[in-house]
Amino acid sequence: MNNRGTALTLTQVALGAALMVICSMISIPAAVPFTLQTFGVFTLLIVLGGKKGTMAIGLYILLGLVGLPVFSGGRGGPAALFGATGGYILGFLLTGVCCILFERRWPHSSVAQWISLSLGLVLCYAFGTAWFLRVYTGEMTLAKALSWCVWPFILPDLVKLVLAMAVGRRVKRALGDKI
Repeated sequence: MNNRGTALTLTQVALGAALMVICSMISIPAAVPFTLQTFGVFTLLIVLGGKKGTMAIGLYILLGLVGLPVFSGGRGGPAALFGATGGYILGFLLTGVCCILFERRWPHSSVAQWISLSLGLVLCYAFGTAWFLRVYTGEMTLAKALSWCVWPFILPDLVKLVLAMAVGRRVKRALGDKI
């Protein structure tokens, strides 16, 4: 890759991480409030592709790890990332890896993209829930963890996936060969 290509990739990854920060700060009030983090993850992976999208997610996580208030609720630092719900944030990387693997086999398939993002979300839920069960200090069962951390978010996350597919494809089409 030449210097121009490297600079373009670094810019795309930095802008992708910035999108993640913005999506993390937007909270939708509901019975269980939720952010647009997963919308950001899906959109990045659609627009930038698996490799660059995963790099942007990784940069977002690193920014939070060093203490910048980039996670939901303006949290940051090791305590936020390695706390009870940090596994869901780290699980975003699994969504990216899933996307990379599917892109290698089916690089231009919308169906494969939908499946990879859906499967990635399931992996994120599984990793995050296992992490939650390991780190949470109170009385906790799998059923209780799922009722707190997964079931309320499935429908909103599927809606975000549908919206990200629509928005991400339009953005990718509009950017053309610039991505």
